[in-house]
Amino acid sequence: MEEIEIGSWMTLDALKKKADIHETVGNLQTGHSMSVFCQIEDDYLELVYSDAASNGLRRFEDKDEFEIGIQQRKEESGDAPFDEDREIEKEYEEDDDKDEDEKLELEEVDEDGEEAGEDDY
Repeated sequence: MEEIEIGSWMTLDALKKKADIHETVGNLQTGHSMSVFCQIEDDYLELVYSDAASNGLRRFEDKDEFEIGIQQRKEESGDAPFDEDREIEKEYEEDDDKDEDEKLELEEVDEDGEEAGEDDY
């Protein structure tokens, strides 16, 4: 991967107009940077717009490196896909733990041999 600093958003905009855009990651209205992943002829590029640091242009060697760059940028910006299965599995395990705790409480027996929590009449 090659990287150069670009001084102006106008230069990045000119490149962007000539490119086939694959994906945009980030947002300058809600964050400090935005990356536009695009292709001009055989070149895979990332145009980096920033209001907090320098702007830049990254050129990737091939499509595989380009795809890896997109995923890395998504992870850095928080745009990576959410793994719902993992979260659901965690909630399911927590529910099982609660159920087991409730069963244990019901099975506790006081000194009279009655279940805990029952009143004597």
